[in-house]
Amino acid sequence: MTSADQAGSYRLGDRTVRRLGYGAMQLAGPGVFGPPRDRAAALAVLRAAVAAGVDHIDTSDFYGPHVTNQLIREALAPYPGNLVIVTKVGARRGADAGWLPAFSAEELRQAVHDNLRNLGLEALEVVNLRCMFDAHGPAEGSVAAPLAALAELQRQGLIRHIGLSNATAAQLAEAQGVCAIACVQNQYNLVRREDDAMVDHLARAGIPYVPFFPLGGFSPLQSAALSAVAARLEATPMQVALAWLLRRSPNILLIPGTASVAHLRENLAAAALELPDEAMRQLDEVGR
Repeated sequence: MTSADQAGSYRLGDRTVRRLGYGAMQLAGPGVFGPPRDRAAALAVLRAAVAAGVDHIDTSDFYGPHVTNQLIREALAPYPGNLVIVTKVGARRGADAGWLPAFSAEELRQAVHDNLRNLGLEALEVVNLRCMFDAHGPAEGSVAAPLAALAELQRQGLIRHIGLSNATAAQLAEAQGVCAIACVQNQYNLVRREDDAMVDHLARAGIPYVPFFPLGGFSPLQSAALSAVAARLEATPMQVALAWLLRRSPNILLIPGTASVAHLRENLAAAALELPDEAMRQLDEVGR
């Protein structure tokens, strides 16, 4: 049994995936722009993830752009039958590496076809609409029109399931009036707890919540309490932070990213880490 097995599994769309997956964002160059520093190492991480039992990979064609999807195809195609690749649309990259909204029906159609081509797929398992009303975090704005465009592509058989990324509670409610929502992917971790209520709401509905930046993103998590718990458990602080998320709610699916095989294995080992109740109580206080 791999460490990923011990984390359990959860439904994503009409597939079941292990709760500890992999996020491909860090495989692109600095600032998620351009080619990787070490292409061979990037390919090795993807192959090591699948070999270790990972069956859920998160990506987007605006990582690079195009870079991570092309790496995934080179490393893993033909894909294992159990592998679920989740992608995102709704943004594009400027020449200065900026993150720009791309919400029109034509932009979304083109993004879906770009993902299909670069991944080498005939249909995308899950496509998340990135709510790009603000490049730095969730902001209100209607998602009805872009979701209607994605729903049309779903009817054409190019998308199997639709999710949301960077969404507010109001956008989730609006979205569910347009189409079935398979998952929500927002920023959430031990110290960023704004989505506590959404996590619980989705758990009651049986919908996965997928935290991006589960380890803090470009500014790794730092907490005296986290470090103290990690020392007691003879684990790294980042392993404890992942284990906290796995125990926080059964509908949480993790996609920590890395460009290092050693770091990948460290992340996956978090699935076997058991947090005592007292450790959970200490860690719960960090985000309050």
